Amino acid sequence: MTELLTAAQMRAIEQAAIASGEVTGLELMERAGRGVVEAIFEEWPELRATSHRAVVLCGPGNNGGDGFVVARLLQEWGWEVEVFLYGVPERMPPDARVNYERWRGMGEVTSFSTEKDAEDALFHISKADDQVLIDALFGTGVSRPLEGAIAKLLRSLDDTLDESVSWYVAVDTPSGMCADSGKALGKWPRKADLTVTFHRSKPGHLLADGPRLCGKLVVCDIGLRPVVIPVGDRTTVVETVHPMLRKARVDAHKYSHGHALILSGPSGRGGAARLAARGALRIGAGVVTVGCPPDAIPENAARLDAVMLRGVADGLALEEVLADTRINALCVGPGLGLDAPGRELLGVALTCRSKARPTGANVGRASDRQTPPNLVLDADALTILSQNPDLFDALHERCVLTPHAGEFARLFPDIAEKLAAPATKGPAFSKVDATREAAKRAGCVVLYKGPDTVIADPSGRCAINSAHYDRAAPWLATAGSGDVLAGFITGLLARGFTAFDAACTGAWLHVECALSFGPGLIAEDLPEELPKVFRALGI
Repeated sequence: MTELLTAAQMRAIEQAAIASGEVTGLELMERAGRGVVEAIFEEWPELRATSHRAVVLCGPGNNGGDGFVVARLLQEWGWEVEVFLYGVPERMPPDARVNYERWRGMGEVTSFSTEKDAEDALFHISKADDQVLIDALFGTGVSRPLEGAIAKLLRSLDDTLDESVSWYVAVDTPSGMCADSGKALGKWPRKADLTVTFHRSKPGHLLADGPRLCGKLVVCDIGLRPVVIPVGDRTTVVETVHPMLRKARVDAHKYSHGHALILSGPSGRGGAARLAARGALRIGAGVVTVGCPPDAIPENAARLDAVMLRGVADGLALEEVLADTRINALCVGPGLGLDAPGRELLGVALTCRSKARPTGANVGRASDRQTPPNLVLDADALTILSQNPDLFDALHERCVLTPHAGEFARLFPDIAEKLAAPATKGPAFSKVDATREAAKRAGCVVLYKGPDTVIADPSGRCAINSAHYDRAAPWLATAGSGDVLAGFITGLLARGFTAFDAACTGAWLHVECALSFGPGLIAEDLPEELPKVFRALGI
């Protein structure tokens, strides 16, 4: 999994590399500027072949220094380049000031600090067509909404950009976007066509509005060495499957790969549980059983073949079913219902332990101690949890909660309120922050669903499963897809995955199935696409 870096972490890594003598700030700035130019030519090869006009907007910090390098390199390539500086050269950081002076030896700089300056700058920018706009105003270090002259210029550009600018390139982030949260600080920024960042992606590139604002994202290597970040502060991107996904044992039988129990609601509401069951079976659980009220058995039997059925009328019946110690993973919630029977079943699922009684020499062995079951709690189970503090308090480390935004707000209203608040300064409270807080409070893994799915455990370990950029999968926005995801995770838990790994791997495969199937996807297609995805992965 590739690590993401917050703005503070990236800054610390750069400063450490410079302090060690491994590299200078000027060298890093030169590599960054060159990386932007190379990314432009890679994205639009036609720009390499002929001379064009570029407008470079430079800010008062090191992001602006990168912009001056870009301007110099493009002019050396034969382009016509016009540079605007928001700020005072004398106040720029030393490395940025050096690149400002280098550019001044080649071309002019138009400064703007007042709204009148912004109007004049806009006039110069809009007088030509077919331009490349390089946004090097404010990168990962932006900490407040853009105001005054800069806000006026950017708002005016937003009105006229399509007429005069054909390509918009952002350096590190579109100016005004928080690199940690993906939130816009104020009414700007505008969507870029291409965003070039350095060393590692930042969380904001994958969260909230970040993917929409960044356009296409390119990560440029500037020669920094990897740095070990403590697990609790580390955020990674889910990029591949866990090695355990392959069934390597040739002497195994079905129970070697676990037995998953999916609890279902009353007759007429079994579709969600059946989708989850199919997902658990396809992802490799050796045995899958749907537990449902006795009067719902005929309905489910008509729709299920390889999935077994058990009558589960109430909590006592569930305790009897769970006495079968081969059942090692449960999914509770899809189609369960919010009435008293649903609450009773959830309570038993959370608190029930193996009822098997050790005998003879087995008495007192550690392996015979009662342990909580592996649990995936989704849909109605999450709403029941939000209404019953005693059940919430019964959550344990073998649980996985899978809320969407509405369910998250019911479970963690104060955290959701912080996340929904407009960003007034950076770094803004992010979905990563929210999910980490929720996991710590719940004492279990939380998978906060969305195109920017975030998975966290109580220790602070965190990963983002992004369905953006080349992994965009809008077809997942279909009824029942979340039930299949719950089934995927349950099946992986049955196979012996840890809660965190099951959530990450299930979410990643969920997107891969959608990408493999493509347009027209419905929830029933997701489990059936898994064999094709597995073959493509060589599993």
